[in-house]
Amino acid sequence: MRINVKVIPNSKSNRLVQEEGRSRVYLTMPINDPNPNKVLLKFLAAHFCVNKNVISIISGEDKREKLVQVIKG
Repeated sequence: MRINVKVIPNSKSNRLVQEEGRSRVYLTMPINDPNPNKVLLKFLAAHFCVNKNVISIISGEDKREKLVQVIKG
């Protein structure tokens, strides 16, 4: 499954909100976090109840808009 994600840092709580064609992921991490992608993947793994090894960022590693792939088995 592929998901278009827009990451919103510095939020009050971690949550995923579905929108038309993409998802918004609100994370409590600060904007200047040294490992934002690691935080995102850990959150998505918990949200989808999968191991974080089956989630990867396909494109947009340096941007807030990303394409993420989740391999559910």
